[in-house]
Amino acid sequence: MKILQENAGQLTNFEVLDFLKSRGAAKDPTKVLAPIAPSEFKVYDYLVQSVAKSQTRESIAKFVAECKPYKLTKSEIANIINIRPSSVVEIDPLIENLDSRLGESVEDLVQLVVEVFPPSPDEKKAEGTPELDESKGEDTADGSKAGDIPDESNFDDE
Repeated sequence: MKILQENAGQLTNFEVLDFLKSRGAAKDPTKVLAPIAPSEFKVYDYLVQSVAKSQTRESIAKFVAECKPYKLTKSEIANIINIRPSSVVEIDPLIENLDSRLGESVEDLVQLVVEVFPPSPDEKKAEGTPELDESKGEDTADGSKAGDIPDESNFDDE
């Protein structure tokens, strides 16, 4: 990949990650093919932990094609691709005048995002981590049961 014209437009995080990979960026500095600035390593480390890592050119092209009926601007589309909102609350700040422009179809747009783009690494971890169920009375670190109200008599008066 080669940059033909500087500042020609906004890039998605996926495009930046793809560019850094093409330059040889890697988690391990010893595997780098070309000289890379420390700031590029930091950007690379950030992007491989974001939704950009699990996106593909095909999924981005599919999303851009399927979101045309919503008449979104290029920057709104780029923000949606970069952030991958999975609820109306998350997409609200990304689209100007959301209610007047999209109305009820905003939920369809969110569903499109969820269907086209894979979940972020953080969401995958959250899905795999069992949540503490207070109703089961599971033990906590201090030996009490989850959801128990601590007995005030156990506290020392100072």
